[in-house]
Amino acid sequence: MLMLRQAALDRIVALTGVSPPDLQRLRRDLRESELPDILVQRGAGMAFTRELPQGALLYLIVRATRPRVILETGVRPGYSTAWILAALDANGFGSLTSLGPGPTAGRSSGVREYGVGQLVPPSLRSRWTLALGNTPERLRELLATARPVDLFFSDNGPDVARARFELRAAWESLAPQGILLTHHVDANPAWSDFCTLQGLPPQVLDPGPPPMGALAVSAAGRDRARS
Repeated sequence: MLMLRQAALDRIVALTGVSPPDLQRLRRDLRESELPDILVQRGAGMAFTRELPQGALLYLIVRATRPRVILETGVRPGYSTAWILAALDANGFGSLTSLGPGPTAGRSSGVREYGVGQLVPPSLRSRWTLALGNTPERLRELLATARPVDLFFSDNGPDVARARFELRAAWESLAPQGILLTHHVDANPAWSDFCTLQGLPPQVLDPGPPPMGALAVSAAGRDRARS
């Protein structure tokens, strides 16, 4: 878990504005977390343990930015959800709304065997709202209620039309210092196309597997995403 790529850590500094010494402090806190063991105890198998480094990156971003409102899509077992909630708990601040259940297309066969939210420990659920009904209409409702959103994490499967919709809708709902994250950016061209609209090459936080993209509102103009 702690073997994080230095390039990814450097991108977190650029993305969030956290100072390198403060990021090191957050990494020390992370080393003391019991969450990896808890996830395994709750049934996280190899399909998820290989993503431990990216769970740690999510944790560090949430700790560094101290978001008030986080919204994620595509929740199923709740692996990423648990990391985000652990960071909110450590911050003592903020809430997460998760839209699901997410699709199993493109994921390993074992993922469909998990219940929705199965990996989220009860001790972390006080800051969590699980919103069922994973449709574009439901997402519009959540964004209208939650905006401005400080952090949006898109993890809703390989469907390119859905991915493009989510990225645009989320971008328009983000706070001025908001951050857009998306998982499995190699699954379709939606992320690279979105970054092109910002006049940027594809913004990859970490190559994975699976690769994760990240873009801050402060790094690109919002108007270009509407063109």
